[in-house]
Amino acid sequence: MYATEVFGTFFSTVKAKPLPDAVLHHAKRALIDWHAALFPGLGTEAVQRLQSVLEDELGRGNVTLPTGQQATARVAALLNGAAAHAAEIDDSFRDAMYHPGAPTIAAAIAAAQDVGAIGEMLLKGIVVGYEVSTRIGVVLGRAHYRYWHSTATVGTFGAAAAAAFIYGASEAQLAHALATAATFAAGLQQAFRMDSMSKALHAGRAAEGGLLAARAAIAGITGSLDVLDGETGMGKAMSDGPDWGALAATLGQDFHICRLTFKNHIGCGHTFAAIDGALALKARLGVDTTQIRRIHVATYRPALDIACYLNPQTENEAKFSLKYIVATALVHGRVRLSAYTAERLWDDETRRLMDGMTVVVDPEIDGWFPGKRAARVEIETVDGARADHLQPNRKGDPEEPLSDADLDGKLMELASPVVGAEAARRLADRIWHVESGPVGKLFV
Repeated sequence: MYATEVFGTFFSTVKAKPLPDAVLHHAKRALIDWHAALFPGLGTEAVQRLQSVLEDELGRGNVTLPTGQQATARVAALLNGAAAHAAEIDDSFRDAMYHPGAPTIAAAIAAAQDVGAIGEMLLKGIVVGYEVSTRIGVVLGRAHYRYWHSTATVGTFGAAAAAAFIYGASEAQLAHALATAATFAAGLQQAFRMDSMSKALHAGRAAEGGLLAARAAIAGITGSLDVLDGETGMGKAMSDGPDWGALAATLGQDFHICRLTFKNHIGCGHTFAAIDGALALKARLGVDTTQIRRIHVATYRPALDIACYLNPQTENEAKFSLKYIVATALVHGRVRLSAYTAERLWDDETRRLMDGMTVVVDPEIDGWFPGKRAARVEIETVDGARADHLQPNRKGDPEEPLSDADLDGKLMELASPVVGAEAARRLADRIWHVESGPVGKLFV
């Protein structure tokens, strides 16, 4: 059996039997968080420009966009997938180094609205997309993440599996959808090592490509079933030739969707252990920032490679600047959307702290990656006192999860400025009870 085929039994089982209530609840949590990420993403320049490019393809189709416009499923997946990733607030599955929600849920909602599915089908499709794609991401591993943006590549599988489930694919059609998704998958990390708008489009293209792969498979278009584990397949070409043998070993028993990380700050998640550690240390010392002379952060290699901007000049660069994000957290107490305004970007005290900050790779902490995201922070005060703190996890990780109330508050905070508090509250209530209603009525 090829790697693309091992998900078939699980796929059919989810069709035939109810999922555990706890698993469905975690799917709702993911759906709440996806919408919290979606609304601020809609107003970003990248998404606004993308929508203008697609203007002649809007106004028709079965899917209702958050703007109220009609769209085809493919265009809706593209736009919503990009929007849900654009503001850097979307969920992640730590072990796969991957943001599953943006592409998977965008494709699932598009497919569900396209066929008039009820909410239970949407939730099941989301679970299938998460379980299939995160396992592929885990196998591809850190060697893949060195060059490839996993949300773009692995996300194509999440979208394909979710859409295939909702469109009613067979086991064989699922395998062919995944095979085609593999050869659609792309997205380079270099695309966001320079200030650009490409990163958000990665998630949109993954959602669109996965949905297209699913529909193509249902229409009879076949893919190379050995495309993951073949001699010139994805494992060899885009990773280090990993072993696919245990790909589905825990499928249907250990649900990855129950172990997501939901962002408690806004920006690159690789900075969050350092944020939490710095804030904890500042509180322990009982100082304000004017009393801080020097900050030293030791963490894992990808945090420095990806949150790499030492002197950010733009909003995008600031979201990928470990120095900026840690400094602004210390000055303002938290990192929300307001952290990236022009006024905040050039805040004198933030820049002073950045100038006194060093960031390095700690070999031990790097060895814990990707299963553990940690940072060690040291602060020296102006009077010469020093203290350090090891932050082993990030708030929002499975070890320190956000509560349902936290996620509800996150949606209200980020959706209310776009649609109003009353509409945001109605949306949250619909999502928490989505299993019994039509997906077409989900958006406000």
